[in-house]
Amino acid sequence: MGRILNRATAEQRRDAAYAVEELLAVLALADAKLPSVEVDWDYGRQTGCYLINLGSARTPHIERITDLLRKGLRSEQQQPADPS
Repeated sequence: MGRILNRATAEQRRDAAYAVEELLAVLALADAKLPSVEVDWDYGRQTGCYLINLGSARTPHIERITDLLRKGLRSEQQQPADPS
């Protein structure tokens, strides 16, 4: 990666790494796993766009994550609308 692209994408690299850390932390709190989550650093170095690979997971892990998302969505839908 050239110096200019390296500087231009520094924030994107930090954001991608932080997003993965946050995802894994929240999943761990819920006792859910995505064992092969990672930032695609090679693609990012070539394009300047950092993708997050969610990888492979066993069916029970995906079912747990789906359940968490469903519950979160229901909770969000039950929240009163923000008046602002």
